[in-house]
Amino acid sequence: MPLIPSVTNGIERFCDDYTESGTCEAAKEIETGDSAGTPLERADIIEAATPELAPTFVDLGYEPFPKQQEFHASRAKYRLFGGAAGPGKSKALLMEAVLQAHEVPGANTLLLRRTFSELEQTLLLYFRRDIPRELYKSYNESKHVVTWWNGSTTRFGYCQSEADVYQYQGAEFLFIGIDELTLFTLRQWQFLTSRNRCPVPGAFPCMAGATNPGNIGHAWVKSLWIEKQAASGMEHPEEFDGSDYDFIPARVTDNPIYAGDANYLKTLRALPSHLKRAFLDGDWDVYAGQYFDRFDCSRHVVRAERIEWKPWWPRWISVDWGFEHPAAVYWHAQTPMSNAIRDGSVGAQPASADLRHAASATTTAANAYASPAGAGYTDAYGAPADSSRGQERRVQDDNPRRIVTYREFVTHRTSPRDLARAIVERSLLNDHAHQQQVPRRPQNGLCRDDNVVVRAAGVDNSYGNPIGDAGAREKIDAIYLSPDAFARRTDEASIADQMGDIFAAAGLPRPVPADNDRVGGWMLMYQMLDAGEWLLTENCVELIRTIPSLVRDPARVEDIEKMDGDDPADAARYGLKSRYGAGRSWQTRAPVEQRIAERITSADPFGRSMQIRKFQIEEKRGVKPVLFRHRRH
Repeated sequence: MPLIPSVTNGIERFCDDYTESGTCEAAKEIETGDSAGTPLERADIIEAATPELAPTFVDLGYEPFPKQQEFHASRAKYRLFGGAAGPGKSKALLMEAVLQAHEVPGANTLLLRRTFSELEQTLLLYFRRDIPRELYKSYNESKHVVTWWNGSTTRFGYCQSEADVYQYQGAEFLFIGIDELTLFTLRQWQFLTSRNRCPVPGAFPCMAGATNPGNIGHAWVKSLWIEKQAASGMEHPEEFDGSDYDFIPARVTDNPIYAGDANYLKTLRALPSHLKRAFLDGDWDVYAGQYFDRFDCSRHVVRAERIEWKPWWPRWISVDWGFEHPAAVYWHAQTPMSNAIRDGSVGAQPASADLRHAASATTTAANAYASPAGAGYTDAYGAPADSSRGQERRVQDDNPRRIVTYREFVTHRTSPRDLARAIVERSLLNDHAHQQQVPRRPQNGLCRDDNVVVRAAGVDNSYGNPIGDAGAREKIDAIYLSPDAFARRTDEASIADQMGDIFAAAGLPRPVPADNDRVGGWMLMYQMLDAGEWLLTENCVELIRTIPSLVRDPARVEDIEKMDGDDPADAARYGLKSRYGAGRSWQTRAPVEQRIAERITSADPFGRSMQIRKFQIEEKRGVKPVLFRHRRH
């Protein structure tokens, strides 16, 4: 008599959470003889089966750990399991596919890795080792497809290239499990979600990933599951629903097999710091391959109103053009020596303290753009500041090489002329001195103007709008535009020419090609961050989120691997490398009128004349004659 195997023992215990289907209750009734119902007999396929078919139970030997039980019990549409090495992620993913295939007869399930060698070493190895042969009808070695006795299938696949996901076009899978999800790109994930469907009535299509932090997909995986917000590069971020995503964190200590393995734990503790934090602690803020490992929000992110903005500071704009990809725009300013800033901390501080001492620490990297506020201010989302942080005072910044990136604009599918107009509109000094722009937590994944609220505040210099004459245009020295925008793409003018016409009409300079030295640009950014010479105001949400997620290109280790959502980093690189990458001078001086006003302080006419004379002498000493090369005749 043919036998129809079903799953029991360890599986049925964690299936207790699937109370809606009643799977486990029915299985227990079969074992005790109280009922003739099984998951297979409840399916339509059994109604057409021959009367000779009888159920039997096969012991999988799978005893899920508590964290694995939590993973199996989650009813979220998209689950992410893991975060550290060794908690049994791959095994849980395989068993979930087995469970789904047996719960819905006639359904298809899919398990993926990025390469075939990875597939063989993990999921296929666990399948051959842990799944009893009598549980499935057949296994096709060439196609790597398991056919179960109830008509369901489980396919093992891989997607080594970006386009490999299209081999599943037209297919439908009740469950899709992706092992080491951060090795996949956002585009691959989005396409696979379109294949997650099932025609069986009452079925619940879902997907799950298992992964460690790091690799090319780190940024978008972190955004969706850790930060619960749309990832950069999503074409319709407004459709994101955080309730669909469930992250089940697990560490090696959650696996009883390795929790007591002193040698393995010792090996993990001996890893380099970034690997140790990723594999042992499951830390999503640092990981293998991270390029900007020195980026620290508490050091490099500052509240805009704590800077004593001056309208004469050199300012420039950098633009990474994009239409289908997001276009990213950043405004930069160079602060002079001895720039006075506000600091909300308590206690004395040396006069030579870096501007970073005024930066307030962010709560977590997941909310890297949110930070505790100083006394008398509101926080980044408009909440009252903590008054216990002390009274405002002034701190001197004596570093002559200090760049502040103070405004961000990221948009999608915006024409060149409309993008130029948007840049012109934003290149204004503060025209509401009595108001403060407070960026809300971005809901759409992009930092747009609809994420900014204007509220009354006793702070003059609002977010992204340095103080100056109301409605006055910022003095922009240069606009650096990505070089590809200068190519003539249509019969009309090039993208650069279209934007340049708008800029020129508004009194801004025409764009010039940005320095596109990727290796040199990334290294300059790294060195400036390491030396504390580059600061971001906390309203640059996308840039703050992107920088720590960039990873090295394995084929060119000095470069950064391209990924969806890296447009803000490219735009910032253009701004820094084009301005200072070729040995250009960092020297910045205040206008002569301001220097005179700062030095001539005496009310006595004789004293003023002496100060003026002294000032003139010092100015002459500070000016060196310009030498010209003479051609010999």
